[in-house]
Amino acid sequence: MIKREQILETLKNVIDPEIGINIADLGLVYTAEEKNGQIDVKMTMTTAACPMGSMLKDQAKNAIKKQFPDKTVNVELVWTPPWNPDMMSDDAKKKLGRL
Repeated sequence: MIKREQILETLKNVIDPEIGINIADLGLVYTAEEKNGQIDVKMTMTTAACPMGSMLKDQAKNAIKKQFPDKTVNVELVWTPPWNPDMMSDDAKKKLGRL
């Protein structure tokens, strides 16, 4: 069974081009789990108006498929709860001068 941490580590390869930080450290990934051969991820964007939403969603799905090729991958964009800067990792906060 694939652990949440393994999926998040894979998603650290997906960089938000506007901010320059990966989506895992930005706190954009809400859930990441594998059950019965399927990996399900729920993620958000920093704002619902983010023009990179579908691109980042596709990059996340492709990164997971590349790392776990024998799994079915589903990535869904969600808007609840709304993202806020407190969701970022300490590393991301430091890079953005928020810590």
